Amino acid sequence: MGSNARENTFVVVQLTGGNDALNTVIPHGDGLYYDFRPNISIGQDSVLAIADNVGFKPEMQAVKRLWDQGKVAVIQGIGYQNPNRSHFRSMDIWHTAEPDAIGNEGWLGRTIRDLDPTGDNVLTGINFGRGLPRALACRGVPITSVGDLETYGLYPDLEGDPWQQQALDTFSRMYGPEGDRGLIMEFLAQTGGGALRGAEVLRTAPERYESTVEYGASSIAQRLRDAAQVLCADLGTRIYYTQHGNFDTHSGELSDHARLWGEVDGAVGDFWDDVKQHGREDQAVMMIFTEFGRRIADNGSGSDHGSAGVALVIGGAVNGGLYGEFPSLKAADQIEGDMKPNNDFRSTYATVLERWLGLEAAPIVNGHFEQFDFLKG
Repeated sequence: MGSNARENTFVVVQLTGGNDALNTVIPHGDGLYYDFRPNISIGQDSVLAIADNVGFKPEMQAVKRLWDQGKVAVIQGIGYQNPNRSHFRSMDIWHTAEPDAIGNEGWLGRTIRDLDPTGDNVLTGINFGRGLPRALACRGVPITSVGDLETYGLYPDLEGDPWQQQALDTFSRMYGPEGDRGLIMEFLAQTGGGALRGAEVLRTAPERYESTVEYGASSIAQRLRDAAQVLCADLGTRIYYTQHGNFDTHSGELSDHARLWGEVDGAVGDFWDDVKQHGREDQAVMMIFTEFGRRIADNGSGSDHGSAGVALVIGGAVNGGLYGEFPSLKAADQIEGDMKPNNDFRSTYATVLERWLGLEAAPIVNGHFEQFDFLKG
């Protein structure tokens, strides 16, 4: 397990709850933004301008620094046709890359299967956080979920205790190759055996890691620190996934959105400082996305579910800049009070798959889509 070769890796940060695109990449040069949002707009003097008409929210200092270095691609107007404002349905669409049907497999699960067809490395894909995001779910594909890398493992509280070895021996026998278990037990054997092997290897990552970067105390900071430790340990992990929220800012948006983005921005900045310190800046590409944006008009103290959003792609291999068109805020151009999506999210997926991970995108994203030039050749 693991590899000494430094292969390209992909880090995904999901902003759960529907991040407000208009208060993330702010059209500060468009008076309609201030007309539609008298209560939650960001003042022009606070915006971190990146172009004549748009800029980042003031809490995005680290992202702005990376932008100034040419390492941030802003994907404007991202979404899909016939938008759905349900968290569950919209996230299912993003996770499976199937807008017209209920998908059975996650797009990153299919990606991992193509990266490691025989499932030799149970750490090819890792989720940092609890549970298994649908994007990673795919039949026959082992995925490891890590809540806290420092304590990750089987019975970590018993370390050095004879009971731990006894428990591990029992676990090994349960998930060993012996016996006729049937299909269900075969699945359990694969999952449990993979967990056993993955736990033993992952426990070595913190021991092999040193850094002068001090991450913040937020959950997203700790998870991206864990991701950096695994990346720097050369364990053969190609896909890293984590999420942060709750970005469902129906009320109290000015304070809540600022706090959430302050946490994300700090964590992202620390992660890139860390991987740069370890000479890995050109090894990773990060995508930050959400299931949908918010309505153009505020509701008094927040914003409700919308459609078109914004995604960020960050890394040393990124051609920084604005990609896609910023959706018009004119009433005639809106879609039921929302910004109208003008580029399919699968174009961004396809770009990463083919130009970064070296895979054929069409079977993974269910079709052929125009690609962007946000990755260097």
